Amino acid sequence: MLLYLMLTISLINVNGQIDPAHCRYPLGMEDGRIKNDDITASSQWYETTGPQYARLNREEGDGAWCPAGQLQPSDVQYLQLDLRQLIFLTVVATQGRYARNSGNEFARKYRLEYSRDGHRWISWRNRFGSETIMGNINTYDSVVRDLHPPIITQFLRLIPVTDAVHTVCMRVELFGCAWQDGLTAYSSPEGQTMMAPGYPITPLNDSTYDGALERRKLSGGLGQLTDGVIGQDDFVQRRLDRLWPGYDYVGWRNDSLGPGYVEMEFQFDRQRNFTSMKVHSNNMFSRGVKIFASVSCVFKLHLILEWEAELVEFHTVLDDRNPSARYVTVPLKHRSATALRCRFYFADTWMMFSEISFQSATNVLPTQKPPVLTPPSYEVNSKVPQTTQKTEDQTTAKPLKPGSPEEASTSILIGCLVTIILLLVVIIFLILWCQYVCKVLEKAPRRILKDEVTVRLSSSSDTIILQTPPVPPRISLDPPYERIFLLDPQYQDPAALRSKLPELSQSAEASACSGGYAEPDVTLCTPHQCFQSSVPHYAETDIISLQGVTGSNMYAVPALTVDSLTRKDISVAEFPRERLLFREKLGEGQFGEVHLCEAEGLAEFLGEGAVIPEQNGRPVLVAVKQLRADATSTARNDFLKEIKIMSRLNNPNIIQLLCVCVSSDPLCMVTEYMENGDLNMFLSQREIESTLTHANNIPSVSLADLLHMSVQISSGMKYLASLNFVHRDLATRNCLLDRHLTIKISDFGMSRNLYSSDYYRIQGRAVLPIRWMAWESILLGKFTTASDVWAFGVTLWEIFTLCKEQPYSLLSDEQVIENTGEFFRNQGRQIFLSAPPLCPSSLFELMMRCWSRDIADRPTFHRLYQALRTFAPHS
Repeated sequence: MLLYLMLTISLINVNGQIDPAHCRYPLGMEDGRIKNDDITASSQWYETTGPQYARLNREEGDGAWCPAGQLQPSDVQYLQLDLRQLIFLTVVATQGRYARNSGNEFARKYRLEYSRDGHRWISWRNRFGSETIMGNINTYDSVVRDLHPPIITQFLRLIPVTDAVHTVCMRVELFGCAWQDGLTAYSSPEGQTMMAPGYPITPLNDSTYDGALERRKLSGGLGQLTDGVIGQDDFVQRRLDRLWPGYDYVGWRNDSLGPGYVEMEFQFDRQRNFTSMKVHSNNMFSRGVKIFASVSCVFKLHLILEWEAELVEFHTVLDDRNPSARYVTVPLKHRSATALRCRFYFADTWMMFSEISFQSATNVLPTQKPPVLTPPSYEVNSKVPQTTQKTEDQTTAKPLKPGSPEEASTSILIGCLVTIILLLVVIIFLILWCQYVCKVLEKAPRRILKDEVTVRLSSSSDTIILQTPPVPPRISLDPPYERIFLLDPQYQDPAALRSKLPELSQSAEASACSGGYAEPDVTLCTPHQCFQSSVPHYAETDIISLQGVTGSNMYAVPALTVDSLTRKDISVAEFPRERLLFREKLGEGQFGEVHLCEAEGLAEFLGEGAVIPEQNGRPVLVAVKQLRADATSTARNDFLKEIKIMSRLNNPNIIQLLCVCVSSDPLCMVTEYMENGDLNMFLSQREIESTLTHANNIPSVSLADLLHMSVQISSGMKYLASLNFVHRDLATRNCLLDRHLTIKISDFGMSRNLYSSDYYRIQGRAVLPIRWMAWESILLGKFTTASDVWAFGVTLWEIFTLCKEQPYSLLSDEQVIENTGEFFRNQGRQIFLSAPPLCPSSLFELMMRCWSRDIADRPTFHRLYQALRTFAPHS
């Protein structure tokens, strides 16, 4: 029986939260999966213009659905679709009646009504309150409109809207995916408004809620907590433009709700077996916002029944260090129910949610209730000696049987005592550890030098001059670093510069500027002139800067290599621009944008052997990097150089350039689209694999998975190093994953928008990923394969911490820069990243070698790849 239950549980389809960016699949109007019987209308002109002919890109009958007669502005005619299940609807596409070029009717505007039960109909409004959606301007083009917010519904009505008397015909297709949460309504107190002195007024109401609002309570509908939009770390920021501060969150103030908790009720489409609830909660504790302290839930098997008495309780671990918003997973212990009522208890002044989702199965198993232990009853006598004697007699006459209540109570008591002792030991250890960290941090801000460097500013130019005997008296820093120092007044002060820049000995300069891993003769080497014919030259001044679309480099390449490549033709083919169908914008930068597109006929275009993702009957999705029309000529040339370089990169762990569109403006490059996003986001949303994660269906990764990821990154970097390519920004945020969890190294500059806190800001601009950079890159501007090895060590550290924190998270940006000076001085005062708990000691030793002060002591990527394969032999 137990084996049967385990097999049943393993076969249950456990649902997860929805992602609107990927929930964009056609629902079946065009291909016939939505049957004719499920398409009805308020009226039809003829039999040949009935509702069954309202299918996008189809020409049966007279080519479309047309309501009877000419449509008046006051008329309400509708096309109704029954989707047979709850759908998360994100896109609507419409056409007019083309009828082989004989039709001329189309809907210029329309609106939507929807219903989850077929009885209560709700008018859809966008986030600004408008009901009208702009439709077609001719009979043949399909007009695709995203729904913001999306709709959760089973029934949908499309209602044409006219400003004058017109004949209207429509063909439609719907896009979305199944709403597997099954949530049909939630109820909660109305969201409130934060009015803090010195901050903007922040309304935290549920602005898209489609239920009722009575006596400041929401009931019977769905809203922002199920729209798939996750709020940012700073709750004032919002994902969409032109919306008010705090739009993405629903929030409540503690002192305005008497009981100290927020009570929410959730109703579902059917009885379900609940695994967990995921609540995306803000934790900006500096503004009095924290995740909830605890939650208790009760369950109801059927809506007409009473609430069950048995609670499920969960206590969170509060975090006063990391202000990031996060998902909190609440285990629901496989309880069966049709409705839940949960109380979320405050941990601070405010509590804010942006999303709530449920993981459940519709194959309901009987709820497993723990056995109730009945404590033994004792007779209480007034005389203590008699009670003692009676107890002794009972013990002598009736020895306790194994498993009796008395033995169970004793075991529980012993277990509690052991747990308390262990907690005390852990607390003492944490106190001692915090004291140690505080002592370390007291040393971190130490100035790198006192009076060992003479610094002066040239009045005739923007050049910073350093005088450091015994090297030649005038050493000019590279132009990018001149601008960085001069942007901020702090860096124009000679005293400040003296405190930040270390003394550069002749041997140190030779080590930093030498190419590859060879040690050149220091007598022949100056900081910008060390070059030997037998050694690859990686000096910053000789590296071509590929600015690219987003104003950042894809890779840095030795100038000689770039020159040889730019004289060759691009080795990928020109793809017809009209076959790229825009789906959504993934991001943008200074000189361009990156779009998610469908590429029609890409497999046939590339031919056999081409590296494209598996289709499985779906369109091929690609990422299209497009140069803006107003880009500078320098950006245009750099874009073409980047195309020529990327077209010659061919490795399974490097992002693949598939084709280009450069015969006309705007210039475009088409690359693989990685469905699982970047490695940082992927790992931060998972826990290490354990019995607990399996039991509660918590997303997890194993240690073998982490090792395999490390091997893949080292393989890609080994390939780049073999071509003398220098990446300069290796990190988990620039490693992408496809659906098979294959890692591909990339850098479209996109990460600078998503991970701006990872880059050192100068006057508000993200310029340097200093927490991943080698000391010579920060202090001397030297980027080599060896500095990529340093960044690879930090990337390994990120992987084995599951990206739960930023490198050197306890140090400020200024302290990180000063710590690089300690690496240069090499007097034992430098602060290293600590060993992650998941990381084997031998692997952490490999990381430490990547952070060696001397370039020659760092391993090559070839050796790193071989070493990591010994840890993961199946990779």
